[in-house]
Amino acid sequence: MIALIFVNGPIGLFLASFIGILVSSTPMQLHAESGLPVPRFVSLKDHKVFARAGPGDQYPINWVYLRKGFPVEVVDEFDHWRLVRDVDNVEGWIHSVMLSGRRFAIVVEKNGDKTKARLHRKPEALSPTIATLETGAYGKLLDCTETWCRIHFAPYRGWVKRDKIWGIYPTEQLGR
Repeated sequence: MIALIFVNGPIGLFLASFIGILVSSTPMQLHAESGLPVPRFVSLKDHKVFARAGPGDQYPINWVYLRKGFPVEVVDEFDHWRLVRDVDNVEGWIHSVMLSGRRFAIVVEKNGDKTKARLHRKPEALSPTIATLETGAYGKLLDCTETWCRIHFAPYRGWVKRDKIWGIYPTEQLGR
């Protein structure tokens, strides 16, 4: 809730300018149409999901996703439609019933780093490696620390360095 306070004179002008700067510099919309924050990460609910050119069935299908659980980022909302962006920065409108709040993450190469991500038994670099992960592998996010995330890559479950995945913001904490 925002309370409006009217103050005349230079102080009022200063307060109005300050509040305008605060509002315009906030990167997250706290009250999108759904009441959920935008941007946010979600996942695809089905094995076949259509991404359209606009927010409605009348718009052409630009992309078909064929991977249930694939992570995407909601960057805008209109009615029951969500504009999503995937790991490759491809955007499209998806109906909200085709999206899930379940969190998944995908293994990525960042800054040209070609070293393979490793799934560890514990969130420690010297912990035994359970599996070596290919770029593009995705799994269910279970928990995260400041630098590690616990992920289920069926049939394996372990810890991967947070900077090797896409699907969670750098300082975000999972709600458990």
